Amino acid sequence: MQKTRVAVIGATGYVGGRLVPRLLEAGYAVRAVARSAVKLRGRPWGGHPNLEVAGADVHDRASLSAALRGVEVAYYLVHSMVPGQKDFASADRDAARHMAEAAAEQGVSRIIYLGGLGDEDDPDLSHHLRSRMETAHVLAEGPVPVTFLRAAMILGSGSASFEIMRYLVDRLPVMVTPRWVRTLCQPIAITDVLGYLQGCLEAPQTAGQTYDIGGPDVLDYEQIFRIYAEEAGLRRRLVIPVPVFTPKLSSWWIHLVTPVPAALARPLAEGLRNEVVCHESRIAAVIPRQTLTVRQAIRRALDRVRQHEVETCWADAGELLPPEWLACGDAPYAGGTVLESNHKVVLACPPERVWKTIRGIGGVHGWYYAEPLWMLRGLVDRLIGGVGLRRGRRDPDDLRPGDALDFWRVTAVEENSRLQLLAEMKLPGEAILQFSLTPTEDGGTELAQVARFLPRGLVGIAYWYSLYPVHGWLFKGMLRTIAGRTGCAVCDAPRAFSGSGGMCVLPEAQDAPPSKTD
Repeated sequence: MQKTRVAVIGATGYVGGRLVPRLLEAGYAVRAVARSAVKLRGRPWGGHPNLEVAGADVHDRASLSAALRGVEVAYYLVHSMVPGQKDFASADRDAARHMAEAAAEQGVSRIIYLGGLGDEDDPDLSHHLRSRMETAHVLAEGPVPVTFLRAAMILGSGSASFEIMRYLVDRLPVMVTPRWVRTLCQPIAITDVLGYLQGCLEAPQTAGQTYDIGGPDVLDYEQIFRIYAEEAGLRRRLVIPVPVFTPKLSSWWIHLVTPVPAALARPLAEGLRNEVVCHESRIAAVIPRQTLTVRQAIRRALDRVRQHEVETCWADAGELLPPEWLACGDAPYAGGTVLESNHKVVLACPPERVWKTIRGIGGVHGWYYAEPLWMLRGLVDRLIGGVGLRRGRRDPDDLRPGDALDFWRVTAVEENSRLQLLAEMKLPGEAILQFSLTPTEDGGTELAQVARFLPRGLVGIAYWYSLYPVHGWLFKGMLRTIAGRTGCAVCDAPRAFSGSGGMCVLPEAQDAPPSKTD
C-alpha cells in the first residue's frame, strides 16, 4: 500500500532535519522543503529513494505552492527569529498566511505545526511566544485543518536552549542570574517531540486540535541547571538571582558566554519570564508514550555531544546563499573590486590523504596556525556583536553544505576536491576562504588556499590592505602546518600565486537581480 506523501517545510532546521529521516525510516514518501536545496542534498539522508527535495521560500507563495503539489499532509516547522530579521513576528504572520493559502490551493488535507507553550491571555507574554501562537492562528484561518503542538524548552544535543544551558553551566561555577531562573518550565526531549509529530501524522483524529506536549517534570531553571551539572560531572553551581537583569542585559550575557548570538538570545531570554507548563494532557490518550525525564534527556544529549553524534544544530538552520560575486563578473549589480590573497603548496601524496586534514579544520582541531590570533579575532567579533568562534562545528570530522564552522558557513563541500567557506564574522565587506585540491601528474596534490574579499567602501579597502601582510604570513603558515599534519613530503614550498591577476574587477553597478532560491 502506498504511504502518505508528506512535506516537511523547514527541513534544514533543528527539528525538521531530524524529523525527515524518521519519516523516511517509517516508510513515508517525504518531500523536504527549504530555501537551500543544496543543504538538503548534503544531509546523510539526501539520497534516500523515498525523498524528494524542493527549494521554496515561505515568503514566496508561488514557490511554496509548487512545493506542496501532490502532498497530503504538511509539517510547518518554520520561524523567522534569526539574526538580521528585525520584525520576526510580522515575517512569521506573512509566511503562515502564504502557507495556509498554498496548502488550500494544492488540496493538502492537514497541516501539523509545532509552536510554544504559554498563557495567551497573559499581557506580559513575551513577543516570541505570542508570535508562535499568532502563527498557529493565521494557519488555522485557512480551510486546511491544523494540528497545533505546544512545547516549552526542547532538550536535545544542538538545540539553542540546550546549548545556552550547556555553556552557562559548564563555564560559570557562580551564576548571577535574572529572577526568571525561578520560573517554572516543563521541558521535553527532542525524541519525544519527534514522536508526537510523527504520531499526529498517524492519528487523523488530531486534525484541527491543539495539544500541550511536555515531559514528566515541572521544574524551575535553577533546578534544571543543577541536574545538568550533576549529569556533566560538575560541582554544584551557585545560582544568585538578582532583580536588575533586563532581557537586553540577559541576552548580551548569553551572547558573551554562549555561542548563541544576542539577536536570537534576546527573544529567548524574554520568554524565560513566562511560566511554560502543560495545562492539559489529552495527547496521552491519542499518542501514548513514556516521555523522558529532564535528567534522562540531558544525559542522552550529553552522550550525543561526547560521541560527536549531533544530528542537527541550531546554528545550521537557515538560508545558504553564497555571494553571486564568487564567480568573477557574475555580479553586474554590485560593481567594485574583489581582492584576493592566494597561496599554494605541492605535496607528494594523493588528494584523499590531504582531504582528511582539510575537512577537519576549525572547531576542536583549530585553524592549524597562529591559534591565539584566531581566538583574538573570535573574541573581538563576539564583543562587537558577531558570532565569534564558539559555534564550533557540528562534527569534528564531517562537514556538510550549510554547516556552521566557527565564524564561517560551509557553502561547498566536494569530497577530495574543494571546501569553500563564507565569512559570517563582522566585516566591512564579504569574504570567502577556499581550499582546492588538484591531483598532479606524478600522483601528488596541489593544495591552493584562496581568500577573496569584496570590500564595502573605503573602510573595507583599508581593512584588507592593513591586514594583507598578516594574511600572507598566516596563510603560508597554515599550509605548512597542513602539510605537516598530512605527513606528506613537500615538493614545492608554500608560496603566493596570482588567481585572476591578483584581483577581480566587477562591472559597473546596475539594478540588483531578484533574489533566488535553490
